[in-house]
Amino acid sequence: MTTTETPRLPIVILISGRGSNLQSIIDCADSGVLSVNIRAVLSNRPDAEGLRLARAAGIPTGVIDHSSYPDRADFDRALQGEIDRHQPGLVVLAGFMRLLTAGFVAHYHGRMLNIHPSLLPQLPGLYTHRRAIEAGYREHGASVHFVSAAMDGGPVLAQARVAIEPDDTPDALAARVLQQEHRLYPLAIQWYAEHRIFLDDHGQIMFDGKPLTRPRDLAMEQTLPC
Repeated sequence: MTTTETPRLPIVILISGRGSNLQSIIDCADSGVLSVNIRAVLSNRPDAEGLRLARAAGIPTGVIDHSSYPDRADFDRALQGEIDRHQPGLVVLAGFMRLLTAGFVAHYHGRMLNIHPSLLPQLPGLYTHRRAIEAGYREHGASVHFVSAAMDGGPVLAQARVAIEPDDTPDALAARVLQQEHRLYPLAIQWYAEHRIFLDDHGQIMFDGKPLTRPRDLAMEQTLPC
């Protein structure tokens, strides 16, 4: 995949924790194969480890502490103001553990992606690896989707699948899924940067000018060499 001629897409990344997917995005951007300019990394938690990773990479950071606001609407207004100050073309949720109000989501319609550790619509919410094993699923994985007001809702763009082994533990399964997340998310962001994908007014994902009828499967894609 050639990306050198693609203009760099300005993005803001939202995190709440360690920043594992953040680091994969930083690495791909630094290598030049992911055509983004990370304008800022913002967190709702002042102690998020991902803030340290961003600062080490020379990326501006900011904290909008959700505990300082009386309700979700006030927090979302503050967060939206800080995001918009950086004028991103895309907002990237990378382990951002907050439910967002409908007004916030509407403001970024078609301009906000999330990655979730399950094969959506299966297993929205938390503890997906344990729940997948307990449910007896044969496979698990990760999904990149456009954000909607529903928790882990919104149209799914792409997925990576991981087989569940008979003796799997939640931690072992989580580690294998995370490896695939690090390949899946930069690729999806690059598709957006290349204008190969967009979300129309009816909530339909368009991919290369055609309606996307099912999520793209990472196993069938050429991933970024980063």
